[in-house]
Amino acid sequence: MTTGMVLGKFLPPHLGHAYLIDFARHYVDDLTVVVGTLAAEPIPGIKRWQWMREMFGGTGTKVVHLDQELPQDPSEHPEFWRLWENALRPLIPERLDYVFASENYGWKLAEVLGAQFVQVDLDRSVMPVSGTKVRENPLAHWDYLPPCVRSHFVRRVCVFGPESTGKSTLAKDLANHFQSIAVPEYARTLIESQQGRIEAGDIVRIARGQTASEDALARAANRVLFCDTDLLLTTIWSEWLFDDCPDEVRSRANQRTYDLYLLTDVDVPWVKDQVRYLPADRRNFFDRCESKLKEQNRRYIVVRGSWEERFQTAVGAVEAMSLNP
Repeated sequence: MTTGMVLGKFLPPHLGHAYLIDFARHYVDDLTVVVGTLAAEPIPGIKRWQWMREMFGGTGTKVVHLDQELPQDPSEHPEFWRLWENALRPLIPERLDYVFASENYGWKLAEVLGAQFVQVDLDRSVMPVSGTKVRENPLAHWDYLPPCVRSHFVRRVCVFGPESTGKSTLAKDLANHFQSIAVPEYARTLIESQQGRIEAGDIVRIARGQTASEDALARAANRVLFCDTDLLLTTIWSEWLFDDCPDEVRSRANQRTYDLYLLTDVDVPWVKDQVRYLPADRRNFFDRCESKLKEQNRRYIVVRGSWEERFQTAVGAVEAMSLNP
């Protein structure tokens, strides 16, 4: 039985890594992928290890996490290669036949481990991408990112504001325009199932449903995910209807941020339905929404005017956001 190893930071994983690992696992009978990470790196090591397990765990490949604080270049420590050998030995087969890599360090690493080096796409002619390029401009290299990784880099736009101001329609129209996905308002789904009734105990359910839907759809988004409301708006509604908000929802609302908020003004006709409550208070609610965005230092613009004017304003803001993160 032949054995092999791939070592990488996978910062983040991309299709170049996928090609390397697929090549290796078809070359040998038993492949180990070592995800080597440092605490100071911009994407948590545990997340990268989980991504790699999701991508390759079902293929029979062993994916292990090496999180020791090791030197990253031979110039950093006189015992560089000994330190790496000692760290890798417990994680790899006792008899290692091949080391696969798309970097020149593979020659020396294979020698240290008593294995043969198999180079794969050293010049990046097959997969012209690198982790550095992805981190510098993930949207430009979107097609090289696996779905699980895309959810980390996707830009999130929240359509935010009072009821009956076209939020759902705007989110859907933007998603169609940018060939992406709109996350529906979970509160509407829940309240409609209760024939228009809402109680204080529903707020946590609404918050959990909203975030679950958003995180599930983030993987399928095309660079930008459009969200019809968020947890910050849920806190405003909870305070407005029940004079309070659960701590869990407040905490989660503070933790979740978006690249851009589109705050919809109330200069459009009110349309009655069973999940709308404030026909006479939309202006006050708008002011509350804007105050909350300012208080939280969220990036936002106000969209107003005709439906077409709103759409064009929103499209321009999203395009500007994509070019100038």
